Amino acid sequence: MTRILFAAALALAAAAALSQDKVNVGISGWTGFAPLTLAVQAGVFKKHGVEVTIKKIPQQSRHLAIASGDIQCAATTAETWLLWNANGVATRQIFQMDKSYGADGMATRSAIARIAELKGRTIGSQAPGTSPYFVMAWMLKKNGLTPKDVTVVSIDPGPAAQAFLAGQYDAVMTYEPYLSAVRAKPEAGKIIATTLDYPVVMDTFGCTPRFLAENGKAARALTESYFQALEIIAAEPQKSYEVMGADVKQSGEAFAKSASYLRWQDRAANRRFFAGELQAFLKEAGQLLLEVGVIKSVPDVNTTIDASYIR
Repeated sequence: MTRILFAAALALAAAAALSQDKVNVGISGWTGFAPLTLAVQAGVFKKHGVEVTIKKIPQQSRHLAIASGDIQCAATTAETWLLWNANGVATRQIFQMDKSYGADGMATRSAIARIAELKGRTIGSQAPGTSPYFVMAWMLKKNGLTPKDVTVVSIDPGPAAQAFLAGQYDAVMTYEPYLSAVRAKPEAGKIIATTLDYPVVMDTFGCTPRFLAENGKAARALTESYFQALEIIAAEPQKSYEVMGADVKQSGEAFAKSASYLRWQDRAANRRFFAGELQAFLKEAGQLLLEVGVIKSVPDVNTTIDASYIR
C-alpha cells in the first residue's frame, strides 16, 4: 500500500509538471510543519500544479524573508501574523496546519514547584516575536508574572533543550522534537507546563496579499495539497513518519512519538477554526503582545485572515 500511494502521487506529479506555479515557503523544523515536507517529497504539490521550494528560516526572521520577496508564503503560529502585520509586513492566514497538544512546553528544575516561583530566575527562550517567547509570556501572565519579572536569555528551542539538559538555566521554553529530549531525562528536571495546560499554540499557513491576488489558483493548490498530505499520513503512517522524520534527523519511530503531541487539522477542523475560534484567540493574543511590548498597536484581526481557500 505504501509504494502504491506514493508512486501514484509521483506519477500524477510528473504529468502535471509541465505547467507549474512556483512559490517559496518559509518554515522551521517544527514537527507540525512536516506535512509540507511530505507534500514535496511525495509530489503532492506538483500534482496540484505548484512547484514548492521549502526554506528553513528562523521564526524571528521569517517576516524579513517575506518582506524581501525571498519567500511568498510561510507557516507559523497564529499570533505571529498579528506581529508581522503590526510591523508592516502584510500577510494573510489561509489554512490551519496543527494544534499543539503538549508539543510545546516549559521545562524547569525539579525543585521549582510552580511557575510563580520563577520570579527573579533565568529562562532560556527564543527572542520576543517568536512562539516560545509568546507561550512563556502567556504562562507567566496566567501565574501573576510578566517577562520583566524574570531574566530571559535568547536561545533557540533546540539549543535551549540541550542547554537545559547540560544544567544551564532555571527554565527553558522549547517544543517538539526537542521537548522529547527533556522528557527522556527526568533527572535533569521536569516539564512543568505544556500546551495541554495552556492551549495557545496553533499553527497556520499564509501568504502575502499580493501573492494571493495574483496566484489564487496556486494558493488553493497549496491548501488542497496540505489536506491530501494528511490523507497520505492517515493511510500510510509508517512511511510518512519516515519521510517527515528524515527532514528533522529523526527516525520514523521517534517522529511518530513527537507527532503524538500535536493534532494536524483537516478541512472540517479548519472550517470550525476559522468560524470564530481563531478570531477569539487573536483578540486575546493581541492584547498580550501589546502588554509585553512586542507590538505598539493591535491590527484588525480580520485583515490577517482569508478563509476562502478552505471552503
